Amino acid sequence: MRKSDEFETILFITGIEEKKTIPHENAFLIKKRAPIVLKEILNHRVPVERVDVECAILLMRIPKNLEEALKVISEKYNGRIVSFEEGLIEGEEEDTLLVLTDKKLSSPIELKDIRGSILVPSRILEFYRDLTIDLPILLNKILPDWNEITIKLYDTAREYEKHIERLLLVMEDLDLGFIVSEGWDWDYPRPFMRVPVYKLKLLTWEDPKRIKFLLKGLEYKEYSRLVDIDIFVENKKISWTKIAKGFDSKFELAKAAREELNKLLSEKAKKRLYKMEAELFNSYSSGNS
Repeated sequence: MRKSDEFETILFITGIEEKKTIPHENAFLIKKRAPIVLKEILNHRVPVERVDVECAILLMRIPKNLEEALKVISEKYNGRIVSFEEGLIEGEEEDTLLVLTDKKLSSPIELKDIRGSILVPSRILEFYRDLTIDLPILLNKILPDWNEITIKLYDTAREYEKHIERLLLVMEDLDLGFIVSEGWDWDYPRPFMRVPVYKLKLLTWEDPKRIKFLLKGLEYKEYSRLVDIDIFVENKKISWTKIAKGFDSKFELAKAAREELNKLLSEKAKKRLYKMEAELFNSYSSGNS
């Protein structure tokens, strides 16, 4: 579980007399989807007596109120709250085992990270489709207290596409909430001065000051300012001084925010972020030459 990722297969080999798949101490992690693994086993004429397909596992992140989430989801889909081990033993090929965690899904999930499981009597594709449609209503029941944040980006060099991509990369990798709208707008930094900004609206369970701090790590890199990122809650701008306790300057604050991002982001996300920022610096250098 610790080493596995999405659309990969954990393969157990059991005795022919065993009718239920009870997890053994030994297993294979294969970095391919289950149908491909089964195809290669059969095509290579491995001496297999019987193949059983057990319940599919679907991971879902609920950052808080997990007990309420188990109750609401199990009632909605006629599921049964079980332990992870019970779900593996009792689930069959027509079932889906929904596993809840409060950890971000872009990083490996270990057994100790599982906060509850629901065995749902529905095939995974049908259940996943229904869950996707019902998700906004379910989350509103489970997490009624949302923060609505407006994020505005302004870049004098007009490299908006790269900055938006950086922002969305961090939002998605850290699972900070849901972008519900985005588009172009105008801002007025001084009287009679109008500048274009890109505006995104975020619904999040995080503290707005926490979002402001993390995004400060995208606004600066060392002593270079890459983009202006402003955070608004109920049309009120959160000043950097509101989160600057213990820091003497914006640069120190931005450095701490970048260190936090480096600690939290997955390796894959960090690699993409560094590549985008290298392209930005090259673009700025070319523009200044």
